[in-house]
Amino acid sequence: MRHLIIGASAAGLNAAKTLRHLDPNAEITILSKDEVIHSRCVLHHYLKGKRDLAGLNFVGQDFITEQKLNWKKGVQVTKVDTGKSEVALADGSVVGYDKLLLAAGSSTAFPAGIKNLREAKSGVLGFRNINDAQAIKELAGQANVQNIVVMGAGLVGVDAVDGLLGFGKNISLVESFSHILNRQLDMRAARPYEQAFAMAGVKQYYGTKITELVLDDAGAVKQAELGSGIRIPCDLFIVTSGIKPNVGFLEGSGIALGQTGLDFDGYGKTNIENVFGAGDISGRSPIWPAAVKEGIIAAYNMVGRPLEQTDFFASKATMNFQSVATMSLGLPESPDDSYTVEVDEDQAGNYKKIIHKNGEIVGAIVQGDLSYAGILTQLIREKIDVSKIKKPLFKVDYSDFFGEFVF
Repeated sequence: MRHLIIGASAAGLNAAKTLRHLDPNAEITILSKDEVIHSRCVLHHYLKGKRDLAGLNFVGQDFITEQKLNWKKGVQVTKVDTGKSEVALADGSVVGYDKLLLAAGSSTAFPAGIKNLREAKSGVLGFRNINDAQAIKELAGQANVQNIVVMGAGLVGVDAVDGLLGFGKNISLVESFSHILNRQLDMRAARPYEQAFAMAGVKQYYGTKITELVLDDAGAVKQAELGSGIRIPCDLFIVTSGIKPNVGFLEGSGIALGQTGLDFDGYGKTNIENVFGAGDISGRSPIWPAAVKEGIIAAYNMVGRPLEQTDFFASKATMNFQSVATMSLGLPESPDDSYTVEVDEDQAGNYKKIIHKNGEIVGAIVQGDLSYAGILTQLIREKIDVSKIKKPLFKVDYSDFFGEFVF
C-alpha cells in the first residue's frame, strides 16, 4: 500500500506515525514545503531564544528514519489528479499513491481592508511558520526597528507578543474584539493577561481595527492607523488575525471544498474515496490538539479501520503566558439565557467557570490552580449529567466517581 501525505506538521506527522503502527510494511511518503520539522506552538520560544531549531522538533530528530518514512522536503505540490491517483510537483515530477492524506495546513491571511498593506515593500510579516519566525527575529534585532505592532490578540498574536518582549522594543497589540484571547476566554479570565502584558510595557488596543498602514517613500511601514484615527509608530507589522487554508493546489482536482477550506467528515473522508483530510487545511479549528487527533483518525480510516472524531471540544486550549496558567474548552461565554453558568473564584485569583445546558458541559475555563481540570475532564469523559449532581459542582472530587451519593 502506498500512503502519500501532503504536509509535515501536527496532522501529517501524527498520521504517518499511526500509519506505520497500523501498516508496518506500507510505503509512506511525505511531501512538504517545510525543510525542518517544527511546532508552531512554540515558535515564540524560538523568538525568545529559549529553543533553537532542533528544540522546535516535536517528534524527535530520528523520527523520519525510525518510522521508515520517505520525506521529500522543500517541495511545492501544484496539482492533484484524482483520476490517475497522482500528485504533481513544481519541478515537473509526479508521485503516485493508493491513499492520499491532505494535511497541508494553512497560511497567514492578510486582510484586504487595510490600506497600503499589500503595497508595503518591507516591514509586514505573518507569524505562522519557522520562516516567519526567523524573519521576525532578524528584523526585531535591528536597531532601526523600534516599534512593533501585532494585529490580532488570539493565541498566535499573544505568542508573538510574548516572544518579542525580550527585544526591548515598543510593542502594541491591536484586536477588533473586546478583549484578549476572545475565542478562549471571557472578559474576567482575559483580565490577568491584559494586566500582565501592560506591566511588561505592551500597549493594547481592543475593540478597534487597523484601517491603514502609513508608508515612507521607499514603501517601508512607519505607522499603523486605527479606526479612531490614532496613529501608532510601526517599523514592523505582524499579522496574526486570521488564516487561509492551503488549498490552491486542489483546483481542478474534483476534491470538494467547504466554506472555510477542505471538506472532510468525522472519519477524515473527503468526497473522493481514497483521499482524506486532517488539520488546519479545513480552516475550521486551527489548533494543534485538533490537528493531531484528526491526523490519527484519518490514518485509521486510510487502512480501513473505522474511527470517528466524536470529541466536541476541538477548541480545547491550555496556555501559560506571563506566569498565568489557564485551560479553556468549548464556549467561553453563554450564547443565551437557556444555558446555566456556574462560577467559582477566590482572592488568590483562581477562577473556574462551567457552562452547561440540559446537563451537558459545553464550555469551561479553569485559571490559576489547574487541579480542577482533571475533575472537569472526568465529568466530560464520563458524560455526567451535571444538572443532577447533588453537591456544589466545584466541590466534586475524584472520590465521587466511585460512589453513588453525588450523581
